[in-house]
Amino acid sequence: MDEEIPVDVGLIYEGERIRKSNMYVDLAGPKSKGAELLLVVPKDEVEDGKVEVIGPDVDEMEEGGRYPLGIFVKVAGDKLEEDLEGVFERKLHYFCNYIQGFMHLNSRDIIWCRISKDSAKKGLKLYHVGKALIKLYKTEFDVIEKIQITFYTDDKAVDEHIARAREVYEKRDARASALKDEDVDVFYSCLLCQSFAPTHVCAITPSRSGGCGAVTWFEGRAAVKVDPNGPITEIPKGEVIDPIKGEFSGINEFVKEKSNGAIERVYLHSIFDYPHTSCGCFEAIAFYIPEVDGIGIVHRDFQGVTPFGIPFSTMAGQVGGGVQSQGFLGISIAYLRSPKFLQADGGWNRIVWMPSQLKERVREAIPEEMYEKIATELEASDLESLKDWLKQKQHPVLERLDEEAEEEAAEEETREQEAQPVATLPELTLPAQGMPIAGAPTEFTITFKNAKIYAEKVIIRRKG
Repeated sequence: MDEEIPVDVGLIYEGERIRKSNMYVDLAGPKSKGAELLLVVPKDEVEDGKVEVIGPDVDEMEEGGRYPLGIFVKVAGDKLEEDLEGVFERKLHYFCNYIQGFMHLNSRDIIWCRISKDSAKKGLKLYHVGKALIKLYKTEFDVIEKIQITFYTDDKAVDEHIARAREVYEKRDARASALKDEDVDVFYSCLLCQSFAPTHVCAITPSRSGGCGAVTWFEGRAAVKVDPNGPITEIPKGEVIDPIKGEFSGINEFVKEKSNGAIERVYLHSIFDYPHTSCGCFEAIAFYIPEVDGIGIVHRDFQGVTPFGIPFSTMAGQVGGGVQSQGFLGISIAYLRSPKFLQADGGWNRIVWMPSQLKERVREAIPEEMYEKIATELEASDLESLKDWLKQKQHPVLERLDEEAEEEAAEEETREQEAQPVATLPELTLPAQGMPIAGAPTEFTITFKNAKIYAEKVIIRRKG
């Protein structure tokens, strides 16, 4: 692609996985920290083609090491608009994976990158990654007139970058939450991750952003204008089949086509029956806890275990890959702020557990009366302590459990009523001649005291 880039760059490397055994360095990821951010800025704020690395580059890193990573891209152009930021930012995932020996996963502040031993041996550095990204962006989007990229690997610089990025994420998400599904006639879809999850089709509506959190409805609209043949396309809204579960005929038809028939129905606002699929880039997971008939939420940054005793990483294996997993749903942090958040399942009244960090992060979205009733890892580390907390706080799921207990009791009573004896006798004597009882005489009688006789059917026939 370029004489100064020591490895190949092209579509052929998309989907390449770098396993730990072939890893030279880990960048960001679940055991470190990082974030990516792209901003549209005035032309005079961009030094076109510049790549800067703040902190050690790959050739200064120890093999097998783990380092934080910040990626900051500034673009400028007369036809660029702010709504394109999220779309172009998501392209980082796409373009980074074109680079031989460079793996990029996830988005926003949950990115995870790796450089392979082979590419490091060839001399690949972050500086080269930046040069490749600049060429790829300019080749695909002629509206980008100037572009500059900065990588941060210095610990303090990464912290500052993450803080700046999260402020921008919050601003984007707040704007998107003001619009509702009912306000628009068209939705959008992102197929960017089908190289990793072939049957995953991401539906983006005003009330539900993509699971990665990087693309909202506004950004989808902007992307189609700039790149009508790209991975983000329109979805006709169609008929509203179920407004509560969030089922639309247009989404069902589109998903069936783009998943090659693997997925036929989708509920946007439920984790049951036909939950939305996930690729693996989701920011959080909503999961059903049958022991309390409630729903828990765990985000990617949480390093502990859920009340099930398993961490996010293990649970993620049940959710990704483009399959519909009953009781599990990959979601974005922005969706927690949606007015339609899991409304078919009870919304926030059904949430029983979430990490304390995430709970504080979305505090403003949680109804005031529910905030103290939702347990965190500080109050409930297993199912028993979770049950105790819910009882102590009189969580609304207790009403559901009481209703279920009443239903079970009613069903048991019905079963008992249906099993009433057809006859009750103080004493019943029957001849037992011919009954095969070892050691008994050939003729004898059996007497039942206080006998109750049950039968599926009683037939009475007249003799003669």
